[in-house]
Amino acid sequence: MITAEKIIKSPPLFISFEGGEGCGKTTQIKLLVDVLIKMGADVLQTREPGGSPEGKTLRSMLVEGDANRWDGLSELLLYSTERNEHLRQVVVPALDSGKWVITDRFADSTRVYQSTRGVPVETVQQINDLVVGDRWPQLTLILDIPTELGLERSLAINTHENRLESLGLEFHKKIRQGYLDIARENADRCVVIDASGSIDEVHAAVLSAVETYLTSKAA
Repeated sequence: MITAEKIIKSPPLFISFEGGEGCGKTTQIKLLVDVLIKMGADVLQTREPGGSPEGKTLRSMLVEGDANRWDGLSELLLYSTERNEHLRQVVVPALDSGKWVITDRFADSTRVYQSTRGVPVETVQQINDLVVGDRWPQLTLILDIPTELGLERSLAINTHENRLESLGLEFHKKIRQGYLDIARENADRCVVIDASGSIDEVHAAVLSAVETYLTSKAA
C-alpha cells in the first residue's frame, strides 16, 4: 500500500502512462495525481504533445485532421522537436525542483506509432536516444486493453482529436502489440496493467505498481 511516508522519502519520480486509444490514461493519471498530492508529493501533470508552450501549438496539428496529413517521418520529427522542448522547459526543471512528473505519453509512443507508420524502429530509436538520452521515466505504466474496446471507448468520447483513431483496426492492433513488445524489452521500467476492468480496478493496479516500485527502491 502506498503511504505518505514512502512518498515523502522517495526522490521525485518521472512516471509515464502509455497505451493505445481509449485505454483510460487521462482518468488514471488524474486519480494517481490526486493520491500523490494527498500524501504530500509536489506533482506536475503534463502530456505529449502539448506539455510545452510549443507543444500546445503542435498538438492540434498532430492529433486533428486527415490521417495522411503527415507521414511517419514528419510525425517523428515533429513529436521529437516537441519532446526536446518539453524536457528542456518543463520536465527536467520540475524534477530538479523536487516535483514528481506524471506524463500522458512519452517517447515510447513515438516508437510505437511512428514505426507502425513506416519509419524503421532503428531510426526512431536513434532519434529517441538523441532527444531523451538518460532522461527516461523511472516507471512506465502501459494500460493494455483489447483493441476493439479501446477504439469504441475513444470514438465515443473524442469529437475532434481523432486523427489516429481513423487509421483502422489493424493499425491499432499493431500499436497494442508494439507496447507489449516495449514492456517485454524494458521489464525494469515498464509495467503492463489490464485496463479492461472498472476504473476502480485499474486505479488499484496503478497504485500497486507504484507501491511495488517504491518498495523495490527502498530495499
